Amino acid sequence: MRLADQPVTMKLKKSALPLALLLCAGLAFAQTATPPAGEYIYEGGSGALRVKPDGRFDITTIGSNAHTCALDGTIVRGKAKLGDTNCVVNFATSADKVQVSTNGADQCRENCGMRAGFEGTYTRPTPACTDKAVANSRKSFKRQYDAKDYAIALATLSPVLSECDKTLDWITKGWMRNDVALTQFKLNDRAACLRTLQPLAEDAARTDDGIKENYPPADAEIFLPVVRATRTNLKLCRG
Repeated sequence: MRLADQPVTMKLKKSALPLALLLCAGLAFAQTATPPAGEYIYEGGSGALRVKPDGRFDITTIGSNAHTCALDGTIVRGKAKLGDTNCVVNFATSADKVQVSTNGADQCRENCGMRAGFEGTYTRPTPACTDKAVANSRKSFKRQYDAKDYAIALATLSPVLSECDKTLDWITKGWMRNDVALTQFKLNDRAACLRTLQPLAEDAARTDDGIKENYPPADAEIFLPVVRATRTNLKLCRG
């Protein structure tokens, strides 16, 4: 680099500095602002955050053994104070996600059962992954499957299972895996059927008592029908 170039370079660096500061300030503002209105799905599909245009929100989640959380309030500049308590809930937004945290006050736990929590990441689902869209896809799938239009049925449900993996709850996902696998079996694709059921195979190898020993009572009760269906479909696909 020539010495004559140095002043120009330094001038560019100096002029870029305020721009960088502005960008950082904009990012910080975006992170602490009230999330855009809409519904966001909690980690693993185990709850939801709903935000209204005026900043009012409510959160419901479900944890282990059917323990739940339920809270609501109004978000102001990325924060919400819950009633007359010391609990403050923080909302940090980034693209299609909202990170929810608290100030650690003991009163924040009063909104939850012992095995439930609400802090974590909430994701705005894609149009195909909203609760309504998934329910409609499952209805269409059943109609097509009952009509023995297996290829069409598979094309309807299989993309939902893969695209909505992070926002489907574990029980719905388990039933959908079995529906997709059975359809693959009907299409004589046993290898695909086994691949689809693989995430459930370890639990399917347990006895009913084994499931009850490895899961809390309420979870075991709702999971056992999925496990039993998986055992049957694994037998079919293994031939």
